[in-house]
This record gives sequence, structure tokens and C-alpha cells, in this order.
Amino acid sequence: MGEEFVSDKEIKCLSLIPGWYSDVSSMWPGEMISHKIEKMLFKGKSKYQDIMVFQSSTYGKIIVLDEIIQHTERDECAYVEMVVHLPLASIPNPKKVLIIGGGMGFTLREVLRYSSVEKVDLVEIDEMVIDVSRKYLPEIAKGYEDPRATLYIEDGNAFVKNTAPGTYDVIIVDSSDPVGPSQFFFEKPFFEAVSKALRPGGVYITQGESAWLFLDVIKKLVEDCNKFFKGSVNYAWTNVPSFPSGAIGFVICSTEGPPVDFINPINKVDVDIISTNSESPLKYYNSKVHAAAFALPTFAEKVLFPKK
Repeated sequence: MGEEFVSDKEIKCLSLIPGWYSDVSSMWPGEMISHKIEKMLFKGKSKYQDIMVFQSSTYGKIIVLDEIIQHTERDECAYVEMVVHLPLASIPNPKKVLIIGGGMGFTLREVLRYSSVEKVDLVEIDEMVIDVSRKYLPEIAKGYEDPRATLYIEDGNAFVKNTAPGTYDVIIVDSSDPVGPSQFFFEKPFFEAVSKALRPGGVYITQGESAWLFLDVIKKLVEDCNKFFKGSVNYAWTNVPSFPSGAIGFVICSTEGPPVDFINPINKVDVDIISTNSESPLKYYNSKVHAAAFALPTFAEKVLFPKK
């Protein structure tokens, strides 16, 4: 009898122990992360994806898009604080910021900590993600009420391509994995459009996958970004226990212009900006963590930044 291959859908059914949610996918074969469900809060289907929110036993509320965990209340800080402060702490007085994706509001909330920020445009294609977050995670989504924030329900790819050159100081792409509707966020035409939409010395950061699982994908991302970002191209990473492999990375770049030193940030965020905000202190990020994020394990450094 020959080998029997099991589809993702069949695997998902097999892995759904009653009362538990299991994050399993062919993108990370042989691995599974499971969370005990205390209460199902929302389950629905938007025009673009399946959306689920449930209360877990140990990670708080968990948001799932197309059967892949996106954020948990417990460890969202490890991702969101890094995707925001790695770029914004690296340039003086960031004023205009564009967020592509991030409809749940985590990223917007974090950007708005900066008193220098005058305008944040958030572009999210799926309005249901925003509505669900506002209802079930109001503390996370509260940034939408800030007068500095403007929400656009539209395609982020088209939005960037129609943006006037030099508009933004920082562009953050908070997307899902490079498959399906998010695939174009990881392709060269998008990188070119982003580089034009940034001012000289502007900064771009995107979710950059885990080096444990997608080193070949990251290598191509770095190579493609080098074609359009003539300031610098770097890779950083952080620990997120609820993500497959327990880690996630970021490709972070700057355009040609005033030099940007990502490893030694110009803004000491934990001292200058956040420590005075007693309502929501930082949980993960600090200056030491910032610098350490760019220290790559040997196997990744050899592939991504080989010595010439």
C-alpha cells in the first residue's frame, strides 16, 4: 500500500481536539501550536477571509485569520512593539506614517505613542477585521479614535502606488504570510512603489517571516529590497511564542538620504517616550532588545548577509 497524503483541511479536522484550537499548516510541516478555548467570541467570514476570535486559557483573546493565528493578547507586544519601534526609534521626529494592513489596531496604537507623529494613514482592505477588533478588543483598537489617524478601506497595494513621492517618513506593512491576498506585498513592484512613497532617509519595515522556517523566502526579500532601498537593508527578529517556530522576523530598510543607524536608535523610546505613559507601559521593547534584534544566528547571517 502506497503513502497516503493528507490535505491541510483534513489535517485541520484531525488536529481540532474538542475544546482546543490548533494552528497547523503545510507552510510549517510537522509542527502544531494548540490553545485551549475557554469561550468562542466570534466566528465569521468576510469578503476576503475567515475570521475567528476566542478567549484562550493562557494567552488571552486570540485572533485567527484563515485558520492562522495572527495575534494573542499575551504576546502581541513582542511583535507589535518591535514592528513599530524598530523603524520609528531610528529616525528623528517621525511625523507622517503609513500602515498597510494591521486592521486590528495594534500597530496604530503603538505608532500613536510618538508625540512627534502628526498623521497616520492606515489602509486595510477588510473592514470586518476592524469591526471585530473594535468590538472584542476595544483597548487595542482605541487608536482609531485619535484625530491623527485616518482609516482607508481599500487595497494597500493600489494605495501605495497612487501615493505622491516622498509623502511618508515611515511605512509599516503589517500583513499576513506571503500567500493569497498578501502575496503582492512581498514582490518587487510593491517594494519599488514603497521606496518612492518614502522621503529621502525614510524607513520601511515589513513582516519578514521566521528564519527557522522560511530562510529562502527571506533571502529573496532581502535581495529584492536591495534593488530599491539604497540607504540600507537589514533583518531583525523577535520571539513570539504563539507563532510557528516561536519567532518572527522583519525586513527593515531605508531609502537613500540621511543615514539611518538601525542598530543604534536615535530615539531612546523606553526613556523618552513610553515611561511617562503610565496607562500602557511597554511590555517587550527596550533599547537593549532593539540592538539585540539585529544579532542573527550564524546559519541565518551566512545566508542573508554573506561576507564578500
